[in-house]
Amino acid sequence: MSGSGEPVGPPREIVVTVNGRRYHEAAPDRILLSDFLRHRLGLTGTHVGCEHGVCGSCTVHLDGAAARACLLLAVQADGAEVHTVESLASGDRMHPLQEAFREHFALQCGFCTPGILMATLDFLTHNPTPTRTEIAEMLSGQLCRCTGYAPIIDAIAAAAQAGAE
Repeated sequence: MSGSGEPVGPPREIVVTVNGRRYHEAAPDRILLSDFLRHRLGLTGTHVGCEHGVCGSCTVHLDGAAARACLLLAVQADGAEVHTVESLASGDRMHPLQEAFREHFALQCGFCTPGILMATLDFLTHNPTPTRTEIAEMLSGQLCRCTGYAPIIDAIAAAAQAGAE
């Protein structure tokens, strides 16, 4: 577990729907949603970078809105619907946004990519025809140390133009 070690306190039963599948799980009071997804449910696409909500690598959708999973406790997701990056592809078919990232070389090491994809999907829901400046502003909450952001902006602009959301 990340943070200060094993969470303290008796586990609490929670019910959470993740990527369309309903889970009934015992969650310690202090386990982060990011750790719950990764270690309890085996959904390792949600990455943990800074553990302070700054880098955006842990971004998921919680009840339809982008949220930092490292800033939420799993018990806060009780009764909620969570979508992780694993929900984007359909079988062997990538989501159009994932395809745009591939086509525009918008990923290198890939660590930040899941969080950027999830933040971008939320962004495009609210702004389906963003300018490059608006895309850059949205990306200010997502840290990438490899690409320099230009290919990511290109990919998001192309996905928006193609109507990906």
